Amino acid sequence: MLIARRFVINGRVQGVGFRWFTKDAAMHEGLTGWVRNLPDGRVEVLVEGETAAVTRLEQALQTGPPGARVETVNAVPEEPCGEYRRFTIER
Repeated sequence: MLIARRFVINGRVQGVGFRWFTKDAAMHEGLTGWVRNLPDGRVEVLVEGETAAVTRLEQALQTGPPGARVETVNAVPEEPCGEYRRFTIER
C-alpha cells in the first residue's frame, strides 16, 4: 500500500550529514520525496512509498548518522500524490 508521511526531526541534526543519511536510507528503501533543513535547526522529510519501507525509514531517522543526536521524530500522515520520481535533497 502506498502511503506518504511527513517527518520533522529535532535535535542536533544539522551539520552532521543528516540530509545525506536520509537520502541514502530512502533510496535504499525505494522511497521517493525530499529532505530539507529548516531555518530553526530541525530537518523535515516528506516521503512516499510502501508502508513497510516508510516504517523502516522512520526507524533509521530515530538514530540518524554518526554525530547526530535525535531528540524527537514527529510523524504526520499525508495523502500520497505520486508526483515524486526520486528522493532529493532540497535547499
